[in-house]
Amino acid sequence: MSISVDQQNQRDRLYWMDNLRSFTIFLVVLYHIGGVYEAAGMWSSFWIVDDPTTITWVGIVGIMFDIIVMPLMFFIAGYLVPESIKNRTIKLFLLNKLRRLLLPWLIAVVTLIPMYKFFFLYSRGLPQETWTTYFHIGSENTQNWLWFLPVLFLFNVIYAVLLKSRFRLPSLSIKGGVLLAVSFGFIYSYIIGSWFGFRSWSHSALLDFENERLLIYFMVFLLGALSFQEKLFTQNSPRKLLYNVLNGIAWIPVTSHILLRLYPFIFPEGFSVTPLYRSLWWISFNLSLVAMMFTILGTFWRYFNRSGKFWRMLNQNSYGVYIVHVIVIGFFGTLLMKTGLPALAKYPLLILITYSSSNLIVSGYYYARRFLLKTT
Repeated sequence: MSISVDQQNQRDRLYWMDNLRSFTIFLVVLYHIGGVYEAAGMWSSFWIVDDPTTITWVGIVGIMFDIIVMPLMFFIAGYLVPESIKNRTIKLFLLNKLRRLLLPWLIAVVTLIPMYKFFFLYSRGLPQETWTTYFHIGSENTQNWLWFLPVLFLFNVIYAVLLKSRFRLPSLSIKGGVLLAVSFGFIYSYIIGSWFGFRSWSHSALLDFENERLLIYFMVFLLGALSFQEKLFTQNSPRKLLYNVLNGIAWIPVTSHILLRLYPFIFPEGFSVTPLYRSLWWISFNLSLVAMMFTILGTFWRYFNRSGKFWRMLNQNSYGVYIVHVIVIGFFGTLLMKTGLPALAKYPLLILITYSSSNLIVSGYYYARRFLLKTT
């Protein structure tokens, strides 16, 4: 019996990776909602809503999300890129990425960023300002959460140029790639932050990125591509003993990194960023990233390689949910702030309302698009 191309693609599809992408977007939503209620005040100067009622542990959980959510998104994108570029010229590949990444980004920055500033001012009881200040170009505004799209486009450009040129990277195993990423990631982050002083973020009209993490994200992107090329996920899932052991010790680097992040708040007197502190910060960050990535990838690989109507809906909507969810947080976060409810009640409510409403908005968009295509 012959098998059609569609049947073959369906059989070979890694459902767990689609599900992981949706789960990662959900973690992004949780992370950004945590910014509304975090207690340290680190988000209050820039985040869309700054609720005066706070929850201490939300910021601690947010540290774990800060370690893993963006690397997961870059890894998944990297895993998909070799298949996307196969049998295409650089021109066709980049045109596809322009349509997929930069066109939605352009629409979002001229519509959602002004809405972001509106909610930022309104939720704080501040007067609205001149309309020209609501755009990120030529004002103090940034791209905020939309930074991921142009940076991912840049990574795709670099990958395509390297792949289509005569330049060849040395052959690496997955273990070698991980070791190289951890080593280079630590050296880069330490040097760029400590020696050159490029800490925090760099902002421009097109690219926003965190200086000390840019190379880490690119190397995770390349690890995703390497995993595809080595057919890592077409093999058996991780051995149960190894999976259980690494799950059991993953808390060590993660807890160490959390404690290092909290140390300046716990012992503020006499604290200074020494070379030792910065070294421990980035060592624990990189080890936490590897441990959490292995745990999450292994878990979805072993237990979530399934499809279904609910998963298909979430997977179809995940990209759109990422784009719209912050504005949804602004709308409902402002409403909940005015209810007088305790933060422990508002936090889960905002999670439920934001995620479900974002999915409804995106589903409505897809339904309207299908309807218009049928009637034209």
